[in-house]
Amino acid sequence: MNSSSIILGAPQWVLPACVLGGLALAVLAWSYLRTPGARSVRLTAALLKAVGVTALAACLAEPLVSGTRPRPGANLFVVLADNSRSLSVRPAGASESRGQTARALLEEDSPWQTRLAQDFELRRYLFDARLRPVDDFAELSLDGDSSALAGSLKMIARRYHQRPLAGVLLMTDGNATDLSGVQLEADDLPPIYPVIVGGQEVDRDVTVDQVAVSQTNFEAAPVTVQAQIRATGYPGHSLVVELRDEKDHTVERKVEKYPADGRPLSVRFQVRPEESGVRFYRVKAWAEMDGEPADPQADVTDESAVEDDRSRPEATLANNAHQITVDRGGGPFRVLYVSGRPNWEFKFLRRSLEEDDEIELTGLIRIAKREPKFDFRGHQGETTNPLFRGFDNEQDETAEQYDQPVLMRVGKVEPEELRGGFPKAADQLFGYHALILDDVEAEYFTPDQMALLQKYVSRRGGGLLMLGGQESFVEGKYRRTPLEELLPVYLEGRTEGGAHEQYKIVLSREGWIQPWVRLRSTEAEEESRLQTMPAFGSVNRVQTIKPGASVLAFVEDERRNQQPALVAQRFGKGRTAALLIGDLWRWGMRRELDQPRDLEKSWRQTIRWLVADVPGRIDFSAQRDEEAPGMPIRLAVRARDAEFEALDNAKAAITVTTPAGVTLQLDAQPSAEEPGLYETTYVPREQGAYRAKVIVTGPDGSEVGTRQAGWVAQPAAEEFRDLGINRALLETIAKQTGGEVVDADDLDRLVASLPNRKVAVTEPWTYPLWHQPWVFLVAIGCLIAEWGLRRLKGLP
Repeated sequence: MNSSSIILGAPQWVLPACVLGGLALAVLAWSYLRTPGARSVRLTAALLKAVGVTALAACLAEPLVSGTRPRPGANLFVVLADNSRSLSVRPAGASESRGQTARALLEEDSPWQTRLAQDFELRRYLFDARLRPVDDFAELSLDGDSSALAGSLKMIARRYHQRPLAGVLLMTDGNATDLSGVQLEADDLPPIYPVIVGGQEVDRDVTVDQVAVSQTNFEAAPVTVQAQIRATGYPGHSLVVELRDEKDHTVERKVEKYPADGRPLSVRFQVRPEESGVRFYRVKAWAEMDGEPADPQADVTDESAVEDDRSRPEATLANNAHQITVDRGGGPFRVLYVSGRPNWEFKFLRRSLEEDDEIELTGLIRIAKREPKFDFRGHQGETTNPLFRGFDNEQDETAEQYDQPVLMRVGKVEPEELRGGFPKAADQLFGYHALILDDVEAEYFTPDQMALLQKYVSRRGGGLLMLGGQESFVEGKYRRTPLEELLPVYLEGRTEGGAHEQYKIVLSREGWIQPWVRLRSTEAEEESRLQTMPAFGSVNRVQTIKPGASVLAFVEDERRNQQPALVAQRFGKGRTAALLIGDLWRWGMRRELDQPRDLEKSWRQTIRWLVADVPGRIDFSAQRDEEAPGMPIRLAVRARDAEFEALDNAKAAITVTTPAGVTLQLDAQPSAEEPGLYETTYVPREQGAYRAKVIVTGPDGSEVGTRQAGWVAQPAAEEFRDLGINRALLETIAKQTGGEVVDADDLDRLVASLPNRKVAVTEPWTYPLWHQPWVFLVAIGCLIAEWGLRRLKGLP
């Protein structure tokens, strides 16, 4: 508020005025003390005369009222109107839409605009997907596909930075498509004054509010789609919700009753895409009583509504469907299994992963140590190990010699892959997404290989799982080695178990909430499964787990003593786990024909968890940039070399395919903020699904890799997501900027109060208080009243 104060125009008359006034009041008091009559009458008469004398004495000092006010035309004021389609919806019980009400308020000859223009220089803007200035609001067409409220306010703040902007009068319903919550960075914003136009609710509407997609990087794993449906005006009715593919074929259909308490209806779908790569699905909902809408993307507003209430009763159909993106890329994932001896575990692991097309398992199994306890007896002059006699390379210099361990490579292996045993260089090891160590001692690895394993997990982001064999953990002498730092347990204790020991598996609290640890969908079924599992006889004992690690399962002996069986933790960019049971193969040996193949399923889930978040050499993402005008799609490519260091001087060529099938070529430019990052932006002009493919070429011209990404442009669904007025957002914006939320009926009051609020450019003003007629009227009126009272009461 602009403050005012009283100053004196003739301060030299203050002392004479005080002296004269004091003498007059003293004589007045002495006179009435000597006057006979009632005390109340004398006191009233004396008071009236004192007021008149004081007013006349004060006029000698020429009192003035002084203050500041906005300099007319020097301060700017913005009137910002929402031009999006959501204002064309008619509220319940209203004869016109919010947009029509706003048009009437924004007419050029409206009194509040005339009053506002007297004190401020008006700037008028419309906003939908972008902000644009207008001369008047006759251009308010209400045809915008989105409401970039946050971006428009920020653009106004930047445009009028360090200029005398007094405020922004905002006319909108508050449904911003570029804000996910009610938070807005308001540091540089002027006071915002949102104006509430129209009613809150609509008569009838079904909205696909939120759709969440939960998926993994595996082809065989189902994609879970969780949708929330909101309905207005359909109490007690059933809603039809469908999941449809790109060809508009119904994948799954559900009919459910809408909750009577008005809570959103939650619907869950599961789908397994038949093809890899980027796929698109659509969740569509409508009220069962009304049948299926002819065009789910059509908009039904007050200007195009039909009279048949049963055929098209909803306020709009643009929010009845929501499209989602499912990215099934990322594979295949390579897993390296290293074992110190042939065992049953690899047999069941290999059998389990044969059913998973996304996992490529490679085994490196030692069948004889470097210094065997027996002598090989070969042919005279034979230098190679006779265990490999008959193989193609028996005379090759790469064949194992007498003083070398005998290794077998099993699975999908390139000709030169793992020829020298366990990888010794980063470019050899980092090609695998996960590593499993089973029954192999620490001496198997050189110090350089152990350091390489640390980098593999922490920098490359690979997964490491150690199984509990005879030469694992403590028995494998991993204590105080670099590999102990990777493990989630402290290596103290020894392997326990034997012919008379029996251990049963029980899940911990953390294990119950991990989907990859459980094998059944309900708690009762999982408890029953655990009870029927076979007992195990060999467990690697550890005393404590490391900080940050989680125990997902315990083993329990006959005395109900528990010790960790499955422990996991994050380590750098990767993750590590310790499976401390040494004879897990017993589970597979007891499989019966009428029981599910639980061991195979458990192995697949464990390996999927192990490689789920392992990065590849190419990462490609498409995200909407809500900070930029028009909300373009930010395409980001992260490229890494064979050692997973940032790859500079590469070329990232992106091909974008629009919903109409048109292809566009874009070149991502290197980022100045992050090495190995290449970025570009794309503004979608059509509604629908977009695909993008990037091909990264290294500095030497070789292809590093390709990845796909996708996104959906559905401005109509986002614009009509909420048909009510988002008063919470508007109140938050007003509070953060020092403004005020007003109803349309209070617009005149707000405009009248704006000159009295804080502005940048002001001018001083003075008001001669002593020169006003009412001052003399007060003085003369008091003197006349005193004289009349004396005559009325008969005082001398």
